[in-house]
Amino acid sequence: MTTQFLDIKEEGEVLWVTMNRPTSLNALNRGMVDELRELFVDLYWRHEIRVVVLRGAGANFCAGLDLKEPRGNEPRGISAGLISQRKISEIVIAMRRCPQPIIALVDGAAAGGGFALALASDIRIATPTLKMNAAFIKIGLSACDIGVSYFLPRMVGASVAAELMLTGRFLKADRALALGVVSAVVAPEALDAEARELAGEMLRTTPLGLRLTKEALNHAIDAQGLEAAIAMEDRNQILCVQGEDFGEGVRAFLEKRPPDYSKGRADSK
Repeated sequence: MTTQFLDIKEEGEVLWVTMNRPTSLNALNRGMVDELRELFVDLYWRHEIRVVVLRGAGANFCAGLDLKEPRGNEPRGISAGLISQRKISEIVIAMRRCPQPIIALVDGAAAGGGFALALASDIRIATPTLKMNAAFIKIGLSACDIGVSYFLPRMVGASVAAELMLTGRFLKADRALALGVVSAVVAPEALDAEARELAGEMLRTTPLGLRLTKEALNHAIDAQGLEAAIAMEDRNQILCVQGEDFGEGVRAFLEKRPPDYSKGRADSK
């Protein structure tokens, strides 16, 4: 399926989403903002999709907000501004809320809003040309935007986050890998294969286990302590044990074969 600004392709249980404005470095215009928000909100209910891969067309991921887009007679003022701002920030909220792990393939620029989209993903795979930054502070705004002030300190610590956000410095591939912001750095032509390998490993887990793992990781980041995190883990394990796929997973492990989770769901009907 192709929308106006996104190229969306289903490969079995994997959804490939390509931001498709390559001549503008996939900058976020109002149309793409709306399409991304609607996509990730809708994914909450699409449990037949188990993994999402997010990428940019051409040689860049996303250069942030399209500052060249004409604003015309767009309403101004504080109330209108807050509504417009929330239309963008709701994208990353929906990305964290949707049950599917999101793999971001970050080639070239990931600036401003593109930086936020990458950080809101679950796994980031980069290329050697990676250039990420909190570009907002370079154009007279606060660097705390679209969830960056939430995600970045949790990934790299307060000192490095402050350095990057207070200056707008670029985070390049080698340092991003050393800091754990990205999981791997591969050649651009190897990005899709890397994503398929990751997605394939995820698809060999149970649908319930994969979904609950993302959910628990989200909660554990903000848990009020070890006991709160363990309470969530305990709840998830009992849900998984009671699910239709646990028995098949154990049998497949003991029989040294790939699991067939569709069989367990068919038997339960």
